[in-house]
Amino acid sequence: MKKLFYIALCAAGLFLLGGTQTTQAQKIAFVDMQYILKNLPQYETANEQLSMVSKRWQREVDALNEEARVLQSNYQTEQIFLSEEMKQKREAEILAKEKEALEAKRRYFGKDGELFKKREALLKPIQDEIYSVIQDIAQEKHYDFVKDRSADPSLIYMSSKMDISDQVLQRLGAK
Repeated sequence: MKKLFYIALCAAGLFLLGGTQTTQAQKIAFVDMQYILKNLPQYETANEQLSMVSKRWQREVDALNEEARVLQSNYQTEQIFLSEEMKQKREAEILAKEKEALEAKRRYFGKDGELFKKREALLKPIQDEIYSVIQDIAQEKHYDFVKDRSADPSLIYMSSKMDISDQVLQRLGAK
């Protein structure tokens, strides 16, 4: 019985000893995507374009809503003078204008709307370029992981030596 216990103990010891020999420290680097994006002129330009387009579309939606509001106000003022047929016609006009405004809002700002598509068209190439540079740096310096510190609320402290954000910006040509 003692022999069996001794053999099991030795086997467990060898397993643990072998396990520690294969354990290797992993190299980790961090980037701050908000910092990188904020310091890229092409990102700022893309954001300005998005802002201008968004404001233009919002003015269009607001104009349609205002037209619907004016139609509704006029209808309420003139309602007592209108025949039943005219009332129905005006109500249909109001509903059509409200529907048009709602459709424009959905088309421009909805889940798969024009703003989403425009944002993707303008920002995706910039993001892809950033990710490519990060990947190149990670491969050159043999990093196993590169994490975005701006997206990790649980990160309390990080050595500045582990931050490669400035290297990424330098390779992207930003100052």
